[in-house]
Amino acid sequence: MLLSSLLWVFLAFTFSGSSVAQKVIQDPPDIPSRVGESVILNCRYETSRSSYSIFWYKHLPSGEMIFLTRDGRYSINSDRSRKSSSLTISTLQLEDSAKYFCALWELTVLEVIGKAEQKPTSLIRESLSA
Repeated sequence: MLLSSLLWVFLAFTFSGSSVAQKVIQDPPDIPSRVGESVILNCRYETSRSSYSIFWYKHLPSGEMIFLTRDGRYSINSDRSRKSSSLTISTLQLEDSAKYFCALWELTVLEVIGKAEQKPTSLIRESLSA
């Protein structure tokens, strides 16, 4: 009966593919836990950029990736000064057995330009004549 109430939470990592070196560290690699308990997964990272985000994902055995948000049994805490993030899963259930990823996403100049909004030509002409 112990095996049916025991679940494994595996940690994995991913990182941005930009030319700036960065590092994401999650430890320990696996955490045996019991149904009904809570578990805290920790992630530390290195980046030289000031514009970045940390995301958490759950990778199911089926291959499906689920983006995790702060709701329900999931709680995400980030500390930019320590460059760390933690994911707390409360009241563990057997379906929580999965790989969990901490992902670092860095904002690049190209992404900022891509988000710029272009004014219609008619508005540009009007503002030049004003």
